[in-house]
Amino acid sequence: MLAGQKKLAGILLEAEAVADDRLAVVVGIGTNVVAAPEGTPTPATSLAALGVNIGAEELFAELSDSWAGFRKLWDNGRGFGEIRRLWLERAAGLGQPVSIRSGTSSVAGTFDTIDDTGCLIVRTSDGKRVPISAGDVYFGSAASAGAV
Repeated sequence: MLAGQKKLAGILLEAEAVADDRLAVVVGIGTNVVAAPEGTPTPATSLAALGVNIGAEELFAELSDSWAGFRKLWDNGRGFGEIRRLWLERAAGLGQPVSIRSGTSSVAGTFDTIDDTGCLIVRTSDGKRVPISAGDVYFGSAASAGAV
């Protein structure tokens, strides 16, 4: 999540195959509450630097309440269209340069949209629309400065 052009929070997803051909996914959310790292590809900020004085416990409670509301809206996937619409209303970087790195491969272009399956769609310089399901995402100058 960006505040202006600075990274305030991030999401990390890790998946692992488990028994019966199923997939287990762990989601981690990190928010820079008091301080922000330096020397990152995307400049970072913190809630404190933005004048928001909140403790980690209070922030967790707010995020937890919000998560419960969106989980209800999700409705076992039936509410994905509405979540996608709300997400796109708030998305940073739409129509802007983006690069995504996943392992040793990378894709660069313009952040076009999020499709009906939840993939980030990158429009490459040759006009192809490439769906991205996972990777490290870099916007703006970080995308064009060799994050690829």
